[in-house]
Amino acid sequence: MKDSNKIKSVITCDMEGRVETFNKGAEQIFGYSSDEVIGKMRVSNFSPGNVVLSHVATWLKTASKEGEYKSETTFVHKDGSLIPANIKITPNFKTIDGNKIQVGYCGQTTIINNKSPEETMPPNPWWFKLLSGLVITRLPFLSATWIPVILASVWSYNGGITPPSPFNWLLFSIVFAGASFLHLSANTFNDYFDWKSGADKLNNDYFLQYSGGSRAIELGLISESGLFRLGSIFTFLAVLCGLIIMLISPDKIIGLLIYGLIGSAGGLFYTAPPFRFSSRKGLGELSIGLLFGPIMTMGVVYALTGIHSLEAFYIGIPLGLLTTAILWVNQFPDTPSDIASGKIHLVATLGIKNARWGYLALLVSSFLTIYFLFSNGVLPSGSLIIMYSIPLGIYLTKKVFDDFEKRELATTCANTIYFHMLAGVLLIIGISFF
Repeated sequence: MKDSNKIKSVITCDMEGRVETFNKGAEQIFGYSSDEVIGKMRVSNFSPGNVVLSHVATWLKTASKEGEYKSETTFVHKDGSLIPANIKITPNFKTIDGNKIQVGYCGQTTIINNKSPEETMPPNPWWFKLLSGLVITRLPFLSATWIPVILASVWSYNGGITPPSPFNWLLFSIVFAGASFLHLSANTFNDYFDWKSGADKLNNDYFLQYSGGSRAIELGLISESGLFRLGSIFTFLAVLCGLIIMLISPDKIIGLLIYGLIGSAGGLFYTAPPFRFSSRKGLGELSIGLLFGPIMTMGVVYALTGIHSLEAFYIGIPLGLLTTAILWVNQFPDTPSDIASGKIHLVATLGIKNARWGYLALLVSSFLTIYFLFSNGVLPSGSLIIMYSIPLGIYLTKKVFDDFEKRELATTCANTIYFHMLAGVLLIIGISFF
């Protein structure tokens, strides 16, 4: 590039990383036109995935705290080539109602001609591979599987099924592993098909939010084909666990096949064609609520005891509602891009403002269901210990109502996962010891 050391890229973005301005220097350095970028891309698109995951958040935090951040780094050109460069990041402010508020960042970039991209690439911290694995698999969301599996197991061996059987740790471990692999398979295939449909590419919200899937392909952490292979591996491991259970209990083969097919098909076709439940009004929410609630608890009880139990179905409803609440609030920041890609879920149908009431309804319904099941003898009195989590539910609901259009909603998305875990753990403790 002629006189590249004299070219300066100046890019400004909002707090979500969405590009707001893109000067001529930026066009020359990165290879994009301003029309391709402004309002359509995030600044994270110009950095390798390892840099985005390991360093960018720290850079932005330092810039906000100290007024600027300077460093050498490596960027990515439109054609995929790497660019050694100097970066200077400063916060942008705006005075609103007499208050100085940060509204974004300004990044200034110049090319380094006497160094290679490898020399300016920031080193990966020791935890990078671990974080990459967590991002690709979306492992934190596995609590939506672990809680109902443990709940169903505890319930079945503490009076839920009569006569109770001795707890079989080997069988429980295989069931637990199989359900986990099935969830991981669903996560990876969901990301794969969201990428193929274009939903992820249209999502302009900052990658660190809990919305928009893993963004693993976009960040360059794994290839499209690699993600498909990973999903296939998880599916194989889930099937292997199912086969082991069948060998242990050959009398359960038909039932296990039914539950396994329902679980795998529901997880796959949540985003996969031709059904794409996530794109159909209410079907996505319904499928998640059933799969990670009553169907899972009923299936786990059958795998452990060989009994098809309607009561096992019922005990999963409260957890299914709370899992749906996780999905529900994560759809808020995704809604504009989901609509653009044809994913018309209930939040998109209702509108984000009206959908706040849906979040409240899901939480209230979960607790009312617990009380109903206790009143009808399905759950013991100890299950009511879950009511101690209500104050957190009230707090989260208030945050949803206050922050439904703000970046602070990302914290509530995370806390809704923790709320599901807390409520589930309390329920398990109540059934186990009271």
